[in-house]
Order: sequence, then structure tokens, then C-alpha cells
Amino acid sequence: MTEFIDDESFDHYFGDGFQHTAWRLETRRGYASDAEGEEFQRFLRGEDPGEDPDRAWCRNIRKQVSSGKRIERVRIVDDPPTTGQRYLLAAAWTNVEAGEDIRVMNRRQAEELALPEADFWLFDSRFALKLYFDERDEYLGARLIEDAAEVLRYCQVRDAAWHYAVPSEVFRTRVASAV
Repeated sequence: MTEFIDDESFDHYFGDGFQHTAWRLETRRGYASDAEGEEFQRFLRGEDPGEDPDRAWCRNIRKQVSSGKRIERVRIVDDPPTTGQRYLLAAAWTNVEAGEDIRVMNRRQAEELALPEADFWLFDSRFALKLYFDERDEYLGARLIEDAAEVLRYCQVRDAAWHYAVPSEVFRTRVASAV
């Protein structure tokens, strides 16, 4: 059975837990936590999702970026994007405005590059958090990865994904009718 870190430890990694970079690969077609929120319901009605640019995540991004750290992610998106992916594309502006660099890659290209189908965060190229979800896209927990060979593989995934991904706003213009 997988041993997950506790929520307090998880939160710590996004503050004092890293010194330079926090990088995420986001592979899922949707997240239950998004689908449960009012912002998602507004999006489904064709309204602006109304993401809060002053929510805790964005405040932390601003704090970390202002101290010289980088927070980046690559989202893998289907063609056409799923409803959950379209929502993430529409709501990305709050994170980007706060200082997070979000890039997007088509799933077909990710498959050609043999990128994993698992979400993870990589910190300072030293350790990672592998994220686990169930079949309903519910978040189950995160496992700390410190094994050098596994971390190296995550670094290789990051390098490949980052090289081929495009900024989220560029991607949005390419699939504007789907967003």
C-alpha cells in the first residue's frame, strides 16, 4: 500500500520546502475537486469561471516568485480538450497573473515522447511528489520520491515536456473554439 505524506507536509513543499523551482506535470483529463466547485458550474453555463486571483494558491505563487523562485507546469491536453481541460485553460489566467508559468502540450505529442500518465511535482531537481487519484478523479494523496534514479527520470520528463510545450495563452488561441 502506498504511504502518503500528510497535508501539512504537502503544503510545506510549496513554501520553504523548495529553494529554486517547483515544476508540475498535469496529465489528467479532469479533476473532481474542480468539478465540485461553483467556478466550474459557472464555466459550464458559459460564464466567466470567476477564479479568485487572491486565493491562497495565488498569494503563495506571488510570494515565492517575488523571492526569486519559479513555479511552472505543463498541462497535457486532449484533442479536442475535455470539459475539465477547457475549464483549466479558461481559469489559468489567475495562476499566470500571479507568476506561475503554465504551458500546454497535446496528449498525442506527450505519448510520442513517452511521458508518464501520472501527475507529479518536482522540486529543485532533488525530490518529487507523485500525486495519486482514483478512477473518479478524486485526489487520494501524494508520495514523496527521493530516490535519485526516480528523481532523474522526473527531471528528464520535465526537460522533454518543457521543451515541446507552448505557453497556455498561445495554446488557447490555437483551440479558441474549444475553450
